[in-house]
Amino acid sequence: MPVLTRLIPSPLVVDIRRGALNDLASVLADQRISSSGKLAIAISGGSGARLRERLSPALPGASWYEVGGGTLDDAVKLADAMKSGRYDAVVGLGGGKIIDCAKFAAARIGLPLVAVATNLSHDGLCSPVATLDNDAGRGSYGVPNPIGVVIDLDIIREAPARFVRSGIGDALSNISAVADWELSARVRGEDIDGLAAAMARQAGEAVLRHPGDVGDDGFLQVLAEGLVLTGISMSVAGDSRPASGACHEINHAFDLLFPKRAASHGEQCGMGAAFAMHLRGAVAESAQMAEVLRRHGLPVVPADIGFTVDEFVQVVEFAPQTRPGRYTILEHLNLSTDQIKDAYADYAKAIGS
Repeated sequence: MPVLTRLIPSPLVVDIRRGALNDLASVLADQRISSSGKLAIAISGGSGARLRERLSPALPGASWYEVGGGTLDDAVKLADAMKSGRYDAVVGLGGGKIIDCAKFAAARIGLPLVAVATNLSHDGLCSPVATLDNDAGRGSYGVPNPIGVVIDLDIIREAPARFVRSGIGDALSNISAVADWELSARVRGEDIDGLAAAMARQAGEAVLRHPGDVGDDGFLQVLAEGLVLTGISMSVAGDSRPASGACHEINHAFDLLFPKRAASHGEQCGMGAAFAMHLRGAVAESAQMAEVLRRHGLPVVPADIGFTVDEFVQVVEFAPQTRPGRYTILEHLNLSTDQIKDAYADYAKAIGS
């Protein structure tokens, strides 16, 4: 009997703990990612500059590159600036925009990427995708997975709490996204990767059921691990399917219809997930998700982020257009405007709003 297995694309090192940043140089050397210390480090102009001052003595062979923003042009400029050096690896040190720019730049010049996250705002820190603004709005670009992920919980605590809250919403939305994937498998015969689905769902469930909050190291550890696992699940699936369903279609619709008023990615995804769970008849699960979102200070109804019910109905109606070909509960039900209004009224009543 042949032994059949598969290789799972995942980071060589995942270091999530308090004080992890202090050991960055030794971790990279011990894992043979960069024994020479020749690193190209991408940072922001704000918190990144302060971290550079702190880390420079331990990384004397590193070159530091300040990233202007989170656009495709910024990422291309970063790659062009880095390609003249002889580096072992690229380090993206910062939030989502910096890490996504570093991912793209590292892929462009053929170097491995180490993601050093300074906040937990979304699951992109370990995903095989770089999300960058471009002339057409925003695009997703396939890139290799980070070879290393370092998350210092002390640094995470220094970030504004809203970034952690956003990550909570993104993690919880996995539960709805996997349910959409399973729906598509049942109705349309779409292939589903059981391992990827299990990783993404358990990451969301761990955050859903943890009793702690953003000030608790134990909760931050679970959230960080959940976001990393979600990124790996997307690599396993070869697609964003394990973490992106109706919840993310609703998020994209907010961004496209109301670009100047949209809330954070995780806030919109969390609320979208709770509503999508209600649409599929999982009323108790939807109410539980809404309760957890509320406990962490996240929105559960459109008024929480400054939108009217009619605007939310418009968002839900438009949402399927944001991901053509993706089948979720929204495409399955194909609700009319009035039906969406009625469904929202039932949702608001069920969650006590």
